[in-house]
Amino acid sequence: MSFLNINSVKDRTYDAIVIGSGISGGWSAKELTGKGLRTLVLERGRDVKHIVDYPTTMMEPWQFDHLGSLNKDYIDANPVASRCYANREDANHFFVKDAEHPYVQEKPFDWIRGYQTGGKSLMWARGTQRWSQYDFEGPARDGFAVEWPINYADLAPWYSYVEKFAGISGNKDGIDALPDGEFMKPHEQSCVEKHFGSEMAKHYNGTRPVIIGRCAHLTEPKAIHYQQGRAQCQNRSLCQRGCPYGGYFSSNASTLPWAAKTGKMTLRPDSVVHSIIYDEAKGKASGVRVIDANTKQMTEYYARIIFVNAATLNSNLILLNSTSKRFPNGLGNDSGLLGKYVAFHNFRTTISGEHEGFQDTTTEGIRPNGSYIPRFRNVKKQETDFLRGYAAGFSAYRGTNADTSGMGEDLKASLMKPKYDNWRAGSHMMGETIPKESNYVRLDPTLTDPWGIPQLNISVAYDDNDEKMIRDFHEQMTEMMTLAGFINIQTHDKPDKAPGLDIHEMGGVRMGKDPKTSLLNKWNQLHSCKNVFVTDGACMTSTSTQNPSLTFMAITARAADFAGKEMKRGVL
Repeated sequence: MSFLNINSVKDRTYDAIVIGSGISGGWSAKELTGKGLRTLVLERGRDVKHIVDYPTTMMEPWQFDHLGSLNKDYIDANPVASRCYANREDANHFFVKDAEHPYVQEKPFDWIRGYQTGGKSLMWARGTQRWSQYDFEGPARDGFAVEWPINYADLAPWYSYVEKFAGISGNKDGIDALPDGEFMKPHEQSCVEKHFGSEMAKHYNGTRPVIIGRCAHLTEPKAIHYQQGRAQCQNRSLCQRGCPYGGYFSSNASTLPWAAKTGKMTLRPDSVVHSIIYDEAKGKASGVRVIDANTKQMTEYYARIIFVNAATLNSNLILLNSTSKRFPNGLGNDSGLLGKYVAFHNFRTTISGEHEGFQDTTTEGIRPNGSYIPRFRNVKKQETDFLRGYAAGFSAYRGTNADTSGMGEDLKASLMKPKYDNWRAGSHMMGETIPKESNYVRLDPTLTDPWGIPQLNISVAYDDNDEKMIRDFHEQMTEMMTLAGFINIQTHDKPDKAPGLDIHEMGGVRMGKDPKTSLLNKWNQLHSCKNVFVTDGACMTSTSTQNPSLTFMAITARAADFAGKEMKRGVL
């Protein structure tokens, strides 16, 4: 008697496997399916469908048990997750609870994760700036990290490609340190932000521009966005709930549905990737081992190429756990550098002030982003006692104040007639940290997670360069705000604030020209296992000061294009 084996190797074999469905994974899925490749997308979290699975997106503040705030029980149980700026009562169902995926903090690190279809693309801050050539040149110039194997010219057409599809709003500002892109109309700066920008232009001869932020919001949708089923951003600023209009870019609203329309994508949620399978005889990866998140049963899937897009730290974890006779210390780890040279963005410090002018003006409505000050330190040459530099957000708004001392009708009347305060402004630093061998992740030798996979041990910290950069930000921004007429200027630093809340961790599987000092080549292939590509934050050689997601998208699209061509040639 013969039996039908529904789990046969053939049924579990695809042209491509994508690990992760977040920002880079969604782009991998879109590009690979668009080239006709049968693609399996593995997501370790639950399935979240666009619109259908955004339970709070239309709720009013009074419909929440705690008016939007996290309750004490949740905060006590989740000291890491609860510290994230976007984790509120309306969105905490998208954040991984601390106990759900434990990790070891060799040094304090707040690891923020979103395990569901779309990953953190549902909750990201949506800032999208291109890198410039100066950013790619940084490591070669100052000797920290290794030289990038690509430059701005390599990535520029791919920036344009992903910007047109994702939808980016912004101005053509003509700043060589922050290249212009394919923009829809920008949001408007407040009058005080415009005043600050004009004063900076006057005092610094245009070297410290203050521009409206560039962000992934549809301010004037094009045909390509309507084809995705998306509509214009409504400026609700409730983005962390999931947007039912698709007004901002997410994998759920954009790339994954686009991939699904090809009929070539198989999305498998609740699939925790254990490791990548290496075929010793063929000298390449043959598939992945997957543990069902619910049943804990392991299954193997096979493909000609594998794109690793599990987000920086999980991508490092998967590769470190992918051991074989050929790679006893992790897949592709001939250099011994896998998991090392992890870097991040320093968001630790802020500055605030007031302005007594513009008393006849206030703001109206809500804007989903603020103004932006591109990096102006050490851009073209070394000018300070610290390496690299920082960008800064800048926003000015006018609040109101009401007398709440009365009761009954008097209190009601007072609340109905609030008085306007002075204009208030705030700025946060986004500093580039230097990749160092002492900042690393490794597999814990004894502790495992609920799926039997070794826990990730994280050893990442600030250094003296970061402290010098913070002091410079305080000095420069105090000077700049003083010149613009601000008063009550105050700096705010939290030395005990751990890295991680920037959610911009990068590195560990860095790109480079030399296999002895890097893991990936210029096409994001593992040097010693060419059919495995890593195109999320793990691949980054350095971090620059810009929000990284747009660069992840462009790098992914570029690598997927290369992979598709190599498969047609029969090389992969």
